[in-house]
Amino acid sequence: MTLSAPSAAAELYSNGLPIPFSPELFGPLRPSADRLDDPAALRQRLRSDGYLYLPGVLDRSEVLRLRGEYFTLFPPGYLEPGTRPEDGVFSGTVPEGLPEHGVAGHPAHAFVRSAPFERFLADRRLRTIAEGLLGGSCEMLPRRILRHFHSGSARASRAHVDMDYLDAAPPRVLTMWIPVGDCPVATGPLIYLEGSHTLAPEDYAPLRDITDRPHDRRPISHDLAATARRLGRRWLCADFAAGDLLVHMPQIIHASLDTTTAAMRLSVDVRFIRSGDRPDTRWQRPWSADDGA
Repeated sequence: MTLSAPSAAAELYSNGLPIPFSPELFGPLRPSADRLDDPAALRQRLRSDGYLYLPGVLDRSEVLRLRGEYFTLFPPGYLEPGTRPEDGVFSGTVPEGLPEHGVAGHPAHAFVRSAPFERFLADRRLRTIAEGLLGGSCEMLPRRILRHFHSGSARASRAHVDMDYLDAAPPRVLTMWIPVGDCPVATGPLIYLEGSHTLAPEDYAPLRDITDRPHDRRPISHDLAATARRLGRRWLCADFAAGDLLVHMPQIIHASLDTTTAAMRLSVDVRFIRSGDRPDTRWQRPWSADDGA
């Protein structure tokens, strides 16, 4: 698989720190959509890789419809004049008075509580995949996160494992990441540290001292180049298209890159557990960016 270089300098960023786009630090995700009709093979691939990259399993037009419905909620001046809401092209200017992303008053806060969002996540394909991987009836947790990044923000997800954010997680839990729109490498997608689901927490514990958030010990590090080099593993990535889906285990180290394109990065995180398993109660409420979970 060929990945598109982000620029002539072939350098990416995460949380404002550079990370060279080189074979030493980056490799391609392995697609697994060919195993969708074989749940046992799909489960084996998930155990082997710690993630599943499933290109084109969702309806592209529905994904783009959701993107457009979200960006229509923003005040004038946020989108580039002459572009469509579904393009999600940032004008370069954040309108005065727009609240922080995901808190009450910001469009993302209302959108995750809206009928269009609920209809999109009711797609039977998501539940069917989760049921096949979890081996039975399952439920989607109500805390469903909408991530949105624009160029110049120097914000991204730090290297982390989901288990550190699920204090009372049941033993069987899956995360699904849905890019809401095309998301090539330069737009800042999710990336996985190769084979890191096999590491013990003590293997990466020293990296927690390389941090821009000394008050929060949950992230492993904001420095993705240092994380890869210290652990001797590559970050795996892809040029995602609307309709693609990622699934991962809660033990795999993952992060995201900064958005450096005019088109904004929009994505949804959802989690499934087996029916009857007791969830972390903080994940039983709709998401808000300031809920502390």
